[in-house]
Amino acid sequence: MSTVRRAALVLTTLSAALALTACGPAEDDAAGGTVTATPAGPSTASSEPPSKPSKPSAPSTSSGGDSSADHDVFPCSTFDVTFTASLAEPTTSSYLLKVTNKGTKACRALGHPVVTFGDLDGAATERGTAPGIEDALRLEPGESAYAGLMGGADDGRGRTVGSIAMTMNTESDLEQTPLTASTPDLYVSPDINSVTPWVNNVEDALSL
Repeated sequence: MSTVRRAALVLTTLSAALALTACGPAEDDAAGGTVTATPAGPSTASSEPPSKPSKPSAPSTSSGGDSSADHDVFPCSTFDVTFTASLAEPTTSSYLLKVTNKGTKACRALGHPVVTFGDLDGAATERGTAPGIEDALRLEPGESAYAGLMGGADDGRGRTVGSIAMTMNTESDLEQTPLTASTPDLYVSPDINSVTPWVNNVEDALSL
């Protein structure tokens, strides 16, 4: 074999070897290379905490009843009030009676005052209709009630007295201390004398 031909064969073999060396890694990667997947990171979405159950509403304290109900207000007695009597009309021996609540709690002026005349027997005749106990006049501390007392015109059959005594109607057997007031020259007719129920003003007391 000639020297030129031998040299050409060596170059050809060397070129082929270099070509295989250059292509080998690329083919291996394409055919059997391992692809490593990047693990997914933790989710950044935050879920809201569950809502708390709503607080039950408090039960209503409204009773639905009448807020003005005051059935616990007791009748006024002579221990609860002060008492005065003022001459209103001398011809008919008419006097204005007044009681004032001197206590610290409200009380009710029930019905008619119970009035006696000096040393005379009996009490003044009730005149006019008084409200029932539930509708009776309520007296707050310091408030007053009025009643009209009439002895009657001088008919020659009565007597004159210088004082009267009064107790309150309590619709009970409570023993009271009578309250007295001076009534100079009060003429008392046995048939005409009378007293009105308690009211909240002077005009009605003297006109009933």
